[in-house]
Amino acid sequence: MRSDTPEPASPPPSPAHRPILDRLFDVRGRGSTPGREVRGGLTTFVAMSYIILLNPLILGASADVTGARLTTDQLTTATATAAAVTTVLMGLVGNAPLALAAGLGVNGVVAFQLAPVMTWPQAFGLVVLAGLGIVLMAVSGVRERIINAIPAPLKTAITVGIGLYVALVGLVSAGFVTRTPDAAHSTVPVRMGLDGRLQGWPALVFCVGLLLMVVLVSRRTPGAVLISIAAATLLAVGLNLALDIPDWGLVEPRVPDQLVSAPDFSLLGRVDLVGGFASAGAVAATVFLCTLVLSGFFDAMGTITSVAAEARLTGADGRVPGMGRVLLVDGVGAVAGGLTGSSPNTVFLESAAGVGEGARTGLASVVTGLLFGLTLLFTPLAAVVPAQAAAPALVVVGGLMVARCRLIPWQDPDYTIPAFLTAAVIPFTYSITNGIGAGLISFVLVRTFRGRWREVGWTLTGIAALFAAYFAVAPIESALVKTVLFKTVLGG
Repeated sequence: MRSDTPEPASPPPSPAHRPILDRLFDVRGRGSTPGREVRGGLTTFVAMSYIILLNPLILGASADVTGARLTTDQLTTATATAAAVTTVLMGLVGNAPLALAAGLGVNGVVAFQLAPVMTWPQAFGLVVLAGLGIVLMAVSGVRERIINAIPAPLKTAITVGIGLYVALVGLVSAGFVTRTPDAAHSTVPVRMGLDGRLQGWPALVFCVGLLLMVVLVSRRTPGAVLISIAAATLLAVGLNLALDIPDWGLVEPRVPDQLVSAPDFSLLGRVDLVGGFASAGAVAATVFLCTLVLSGFFDAMGTITSVAAEARLTGADGRVPGMGRVLLVDGVGAVAGGLTGSSPNTVFLESAAGVGEGARTGLASVVTGLLFGLTLLFTPLAAVVPAQAAAPALVVVGGLMVARCRLIPWQDPDYTIPAFLTAAVIPFTYSITNGIGAGLISFVLVRTFRGRWREVGWTLTGIAALFAAYFAVAPIESALVKTVLFKTVLGG
């Protein structure tokens, strides 16, 4: 006989009887399933695995002060190792669907600003110090104070400037943009191709890869960047086999003798924590250090909050639960990037791709990290990809970063010129440090002479003063040398 009295609901299982994945990651509590987490982790890996190819391209394009260059095998191993360790750590400690890897833009600081004035171990030593600084700021609360001091429009302008910078690096790496030789006595500093025209099969590979990537990204195709790089690489390999093309640049697209090889961990632990201050000068090295710290935690804060909001992990007040642990892992990621020789690791915006596939917990990050670890066995494949096939990703990613310029209040005179200087000086001088400094100094001056200095505050004024000292390093050193010589002559 059927009773109209409803049966009592089954009590939730006790913690001891919950599945292990649910106990570790609270998969059910966040409205997800292990299948969704695995699919989300795989999607995130596919969306951001291009960094295994691009980070060696950027770091390998520069030589340090001694002329030493890092090999593709070294950099591929370092990139995959750091990404694997830090992403798994994010999953286990932060329990968030956030993946980490070598940050685009900040790796340009290491390659094109630190390395030319110091050795690679010294450059990676500064990366470690920057990571330790981020960790200390995360646990002390100083991080929030600095973040609150710099206006949001200038933070956005930094992202826009880095996007332009990254895109320019891609165009130059592919040979689409070249420098006009000084002997030509031309007022045009750069040009398209070698003589104002695109020539050769490598240029075709770049254009095909770029157009394919633009189409796939616009259609929001999962793995669009990786698919485009793979297609362009196959085209390059086929053309090279058929035509034996000599002018590919640093990497010739040739089929490797083997697909699997032992990882090259020779960069692991090769750091010099204090040597960079002697090589580059105390003031310059300090400014470089501040640039790494600022770039690292500003990018991470924006990415973490946006991805967490998309995953519906934010509370009613907009805060992310466990933000302290997430920020701590992000700081540890920068340290790991220095210790492995891959440049600072930070949270990737491509984590949103996994969230779109249903990822809600750190289980997805563990899956992504394990896949990065698996790539350590296939490092010879990275040596097949020429710059012309990988560089389109820099252009596209740079374009996506520049799109944030719509958030800058260009009609506000307090921000019009400072934001423009920030975004423009970075690519025009090939220096992120110069752009941040120009923007902050001009903003402080504009606010001060408009009678709004109190709105600037001591923190931002101090940072601007530090950048002013950086720009004045050469004149100060010259003045000191002249003073010493003058006294020596008088004394003689």
